[in-house]
Amino acid sequence: MDRVGSNLGFRFMAFGYKFRDLFRPRMVILKEVEIKPRDHVLDYGCGPGSYISRLAELVGKDGKIYGLDIHPLAIQSVLRIASTKQLANVETICSDCKTGLPDNSLDAVLLYDVFHKLSEQDAVLEELHRVLKPNGVLSFCDHHMGEDEIVSKVTKSGLFRLSRKGKRTYSFLKETLSIINPSSPRSLQSQR
Repeated sequence: MDRVGSNLGFRFMAFGYKFRDLFRPRMVILKEVEIKPRDHVLDYGCGPGSYISRLAELVGKDGKIYGLDIHPLAIQSVLRIASTKQLANVETICSDCKTGLPDNSLDAVLLYDVFHKLSEQDAVLEELHRVLKPNGVLSFCDHHMGEDEIVSKVTKSGLFRLSRKGKRTYSFLKETLSIINPSSPRSLQSQR
């Protein structure tokens, strides 16, 4: 289980992100995900909510945005953004893994600059696989990891396959799993 960092550390990170966003606007990164109006999107490890306003522009009023983070200050920050900008379609989830969302309910998940910190990476990938729709996209970026490590860690379980590499993100598609023979130890087989 992951631990909540200090409040001071969170505030320092959030301050740094403001400068980062000036040089690398979030919309440039989000364009690689191809989010559409009415999409339901989870920002996993949302931090101070850098993507929330831009996501709201992309999904529109009929879409849905979930901001998940383990840190209570992150949740407060996202709620403040939603309130200030009157975004009625934003919900927050305070968790280190489980989303509480229904199976096959999301069009996209953003997993940006948090994967390297996760103690239960496989459990998180399983949860994201569960909540993504069959054609759902896992948009991944982690500047603490190299390309080979990213592709290997995300695809090794067979839950996701690399769809494309953008300038700043990797897009993985959810693999559809079905039970072929329940008594077999290899009962989950990938279907393409």
